[in-house]
Amino acid sequence: MLELPEAPSWGPFTNIQLPDGVLLQFAEPPVEIQMKHYAFLIDDELFDRAYRRLFDRGIEHGGRGVYFKDPAGHAIELITRPYL
Repeated sequence: MLELPEAPSWGPFTNIQLPDGVLLQFAEPPVEIQMKHYAFLIDDELFDRAYRRLFDRGIEHGGRGVYFKDPAGHAIELITRPYL
């Protein structure tokens, strides 16, 4: 999704190497790992390509969203799907 090269993988993990040296490891169940939240800052063009891949593959996702502040400083969120 992030257009990063795969790194050597081992065991139940598929590894991805980020440019700053961080190694992300993804495991398929039945490996029991507590769910975490990760955010990636990417440019608009990569976001559009990644979103298209999610959509084309039928991967469940939360839609698109954007966050901004109004002139009074209130946080505003626009989303395309409701939170469940």
